[in-house]
Amino acid sequence: MDDTTRTDYERLAGRLGERGVDVAAVERRLAEHRVETPSWGYANAGTRFGSFPPAGLPTTTFEKFEDAAEVNRLTGVAPFVAVHIPWDAVDDYAELREHAAGLGLRIGTVNPNLFQDPRYRLGSLTHPDASVRRAATDHMLECVEIARELHSDGLSLWLPDGTNYPGQDSFVARRRRLHECLVEVYAALPEEVELLIEYKLFEPAFYATDLADWGSSLLTAQRLGPRAKVLVDLGHHAQGVNIEQIVAFLADDGRLGGFHFNNRKYADDDLIVGSVNPFELFLIYGELATQPTLPRLTIDQAHVIEQKIEAMVLSIVNLQEAFAKALLVDRVALAERQGAGDVLGAHELLLDAYRTDVRPLCAKVRDELGAEADPVAAFRSGDWWERLGSRRSAAAGTTGGLGA
Repeated sequence: MDDTTRTDYERLAGRLGERGVDVAAVERRLAEHRVETPSWGYANAGTRFGSFPPAGLPTTTFEKFEDAAEVNRLTGVAPFVAVHIPWDAVDDYAELREHAAGLGLRIGTVNPNLFQDPRYRLGSLTHPDASVRRAATDHMLECVEIARELHSDGLSLWLPDGTNYPGQDSFVARRRRLHECLVEVYAALPEEVELLIEYKLFEPAFYATDLADWGSSLLTAQRLGPRAKVLVDLGHHAQGVNIEQIVAFLADDGRLGGFHFNNRKYADDDLIVGSVNPFELFLIYGELATQPTLPRLTIDQAHVIEQKIEAMVLSIVNLQEAFAKALLVDRVALAERQGAGDVLGAHELLLDAYRTDVRPLCAKVRDELGAEADPVAAFRSGDWWERLGSRRSAAAGTTGGLGA
């Protein structure tokens, strides 16, 4: 941490101390904050219009983990990597686990793929044809075994199933098929593995989605058992939905399994988390900050035109700053103002925390973790291209790259 940042930190710590903030306690919680990055966030991504793969793009699962290790080195808080099957399928999962450990990483969630097989045109776990449901369930059971081999503690389900037209299928019949399949999967889970059930308002289905909201996911989780929980993806809601309220309810019920962090302007845009609506991110962390432990915090973004490692680093920085601001809220004073009916006084307490420039505080925590005080700048001025990117581009026969 340079002298300017250190001076900024000392001034900030002094001001926070005058406000009665236990700065050391805030720093301890920030130092414990951990983020899971997705293997697919380092690979090629695009839209229905095209993709723009940069030079130095990973071409194997093992190379994706190299990039994840770079993100962890720069930020100090991203030791977990989520994998997607079959995108990350390998011949020897013990070898992948050991490769991750050698890079200072661990396997995070295992994510089945229920949306690419041509048989899933009318659904996977909810398909009217029992043979298709059997194939989808077997794939999930395969992922359970992969999770066991990788020492993962989470199986993350995004179900793309739904219908496009009224009358296409029975809502209730599809729900019963889904539960029948998931009961089998849940029974096969090792004791240490949670099933995280995601939901999405629409797409690829445009009339009805089988798991369309947090309520449908919660009801499914409750039917399965205590290790089935809800996963909240920030991009999977209708415009204007109060996501922080959903988070508060799920946490209070013990069913908040984790997050897929991203941001959007219109629909599920997969933009860098905190880039469009940072205040919403702060409010979500405001609910998380009241919990004794944090749930699984996973980034789920498609970096189409950005440099992928840099985008991942910036995402983590945004998460750290949102959490730091949430930790500055005076909870005692907030409860008092809420109890007294002081509407704007309570709101102003949140605004005071949100308006605080916590960058020096986060920089100090990263520095003490042995990471970079300014990880984005460190990446831009570093030697990643020489160490990894150029080697991959040479192997792939491409030209150009960072700094070219």
